[in-house]
Amino acid sequence: MTDTLNLPVLPLDDAVVLPGMVVPVRLADSEARAAIDAAQASGQDQVLLVPRLDGKYAKAGTLGEIEQIGRLPGGAQAAVIRGTSRVLIGAGTTGPGAALWVGATVLHEITDSRSAELAREYKTLVTSVLQRRGAYQVIDSMKQVSDPAELADLAGYASYLTNEQKSWLVENANVTERLEKLIGWVKDHLAELEVSETIQKDVQEGMEKQQREFLLRQQMAAIRKELAELDGKAETEEEDYRARVEAADLPEHVRKAALAEVDKLERTAEQSPEVGWIRTWLDTVLELPWNDRTEDSYDIREARAVLDADHAGLDDVKQRITEYLAVRRRRADRGLGVVGGRRSGAVLALVGPPGVGKTSLGESVARAMGRKFVRVALGGVRDEAEIRGHRRTYVGALPGRIVRAITEAGSMNPVVLLDEIDKVGADYRGDPTAALLEVLDPAQNHTFRDHYLEVELDLSDVVFLATANVLDSIPAPLLDRMELVQLDGYTEDEKVTIARDHLLPRQLERAGLTADEVTIDDSALRLLAGEYTREAGVRQLERSISRVLRKVTAKLALGEDLGVLAIGGGDLKEYLGSPKFTPESAERTALPGVATGLAVTGAGGDVLFVEASLADKETGPTGVTLTGQLGDVMKESAQIALSYLRSHGAELGLPVGDLAERNAHIHVPAGAVPKDGPSAGVTMTTALASLLSGRPVRSEVAMTGEVSLTGRVLPIGGVKQKLLAAHRAGLTTILIPKRNEPDLEDVPASVLAELTVHPVSDVREVLELALEPAEVQAHQYAA
Repeated sequence: MTDTLNLPVLPLDDAVVLPGMVVPVRLADSEARAAIDAAQASGQDQVLLVPRLDGKYAKAGTLGEIEQIGRLPGGAQAAVIRGTSRVLIGAGTTGPGAALWVGATVLHEITDSRSAELAREYKTLVTSVLQRRGAYQVIDSMKQVSDPAELADLAGYASYLTNEQKSWLVENANVTERLEKLIGWVKDHLAELEVSETIQKDVQEGMEKQQREFLLRQQMAAIRKELAELDGKAETEEEDYRARVEAADLPEHVRKAALAEVDKLERTAEQSPEVGWIRTWLDTVLELPWNDRTEDSYDIREARAVLDADHAGLDDVKQRITEYLAVRRRRADRGLGVVGGRRSGAVLALVGPPGVGKTSLGESVARAMGRKFVRVALGGVRDEAEIRGHRRTYVGALPGRIVRAITEAGSMNPVVLLDEIDKVGADYRGDPTAALLEVLDPAQNHTFRDHYLEVELDLSDVVFLATANVLDSIPAPLLDRMELVQLDGYTEDEKVTIARDHLLPRQLERAGLTADEVTIDDSALRLLAGEYTREAGVRQLERSISRVLRKVTAKLALGEDLGVLAIGGGDLKEYLGSPKFTPESAERTALPGVATGLAVTGAGGDVLFVEASLADKETGPTGVTLTGQLGDVMKESAQIALSYLRSHGAELGLPVGDLAERNAHIHVPAGAVPKDGPSAGVTMTTALASLLSGRPVRSEVAMTGEVSLTGRVLPIGGVKQKLLAAHRAGLTTILIPKRNEPDLEDVPASVLAELTVHPVSDVREVLELALEPAEVQAHQYAA
């Protein structure tokens, strides 16, 4: 059964009243005053409390009874109204006063069997919320409520529910549904409370930790102060840094900069991140050996003896170090250690193929001079800051590798090895080789300024040794600042000496053997160097010796009794198999159209075979076909060779008509290896001339040189490396450009004694010396 009432409307802006709630309503608002007056005029003392959310009236409201009208403590007039039941709003009606009257239907509560069970669960959850707030009086009063509907309507007092949620509770008369919704909302609120409490707890713990640390630091400072008064030490860390700076033997400009940083440290708050940056900078400056230098060893003979004991050959660099020490000794004797603010450092570039001892030479030089040695690996470095350091404003800033090397060495005059300077890269972060220009310039590196230090550092007493395999990738301005020392590989005799005196003892020790148990004679070492490892250096040679000794060690481990094992040349096949490099020049040049050339690669000198052939007259177009991964310069050399023979072939007695009518094909094995350079020009010309004349190239002849359209043989580079490669390959007659004749002075005398070198200036001379005589060729074909 439903009850219908006519009631004046008292709108509640942004507030919701549920049945059972007692609320004060201010009567300052005209609508509220009109509703109260209308209720009193009708004699009912009842109003309809309707939520008006965002300017819209709700579908349902609460029947309110006016219990009292009076004044609030501030003097404003108000009415105390108690909510009694839910009312569904109907159509508007008429009534006394200025208020809005509507017809309203009282909604009766709907309960079922689950209402009591849900009420118990809801009461437990609400109790948990109230306990967190410490509202124990509210908990006691709530426990006295047993009716599920009344319990659900107490949610009107909940501050964590929105007005929309409370309005939904007013509109819904089903107690079970209301309790289900309320349970979900309370659980969400509990989850939020837990997260909030966790955050608050973490913040509180952090604050307590900071307060505890601050207190402890203050106590520590007080204790330090008391101790300092007893033993005279610095009271604070700032004063400790000031004492360290003043006690350190620093140059005047560095001392001023360091004291300025100490002043800044004293003015900066302890919590500031800048404190850590200043401390790190001061530590870096104080670690640098600003005035520490090692005394050079001026015993020139002893220094040369050390170099000779460590490395066989390499006379150029040994002579350069000897000259450097002699000059330093004379300058020291005459009081010229510092001239114009610069000391007598040196910058050398050791360029040569892998395995010739460039890196190990640095340690030997340092030992010979009595200096500290430090190695800086530059291979793959792409960031300019690696050389000059990072600006101090960056997080994790560090000084550059040069400054770190000086710190590591502990002296201002070490030997610094800049390893693999030709492998330095460049990208958007800058070009490290450009940063090295100042470091390696003897005219300006006495005022080197690292980005991190920002104070001048004197590098003029440092001996820089830069190592590289090839010069092509080193920028010309950087190369100009270094004194070039070329290491062109070892002769076979030098390799045998190195293997006997250095490599074999080292590998015996690594294999756990002694010279009394295993010996390798010179014939085996010579065979290893000549036919098993044909290289410019000795790295593969050392690996081959290591393989032999490992196999010996394995045999001993298996219980074989080898006695005193002497390994000769004939025993190598048992340990290493057949030789990998056998003389093949005679076999390759047996047919006309094949010539032997000489080239320089990153791994040293090498022998190059150039093959030529002519297609049939009816087959394909005329011209030249080039294969073997040739670069542009090498392709142009082939075109020049072909053009020269077409224009001068008649003078040389060659059938040039074949070149005009048939396609020439030039191939340079190995096809998988890229090749470039002009020095194969005479080799290509000789191969084509051999093919046209039918005269094979002499098997013991190798040649190098650039060819011009007029037949001139032009100079090339790498003569020493090429002659060493020819000597390794067993070639005995070498043709080089006439203008390269002075380069023969660099070739070891032992190699020149076994070679016949012909300086030539014209292609005609090349063909006369390189091709077999015509009568020999005729005799061969007749036979």
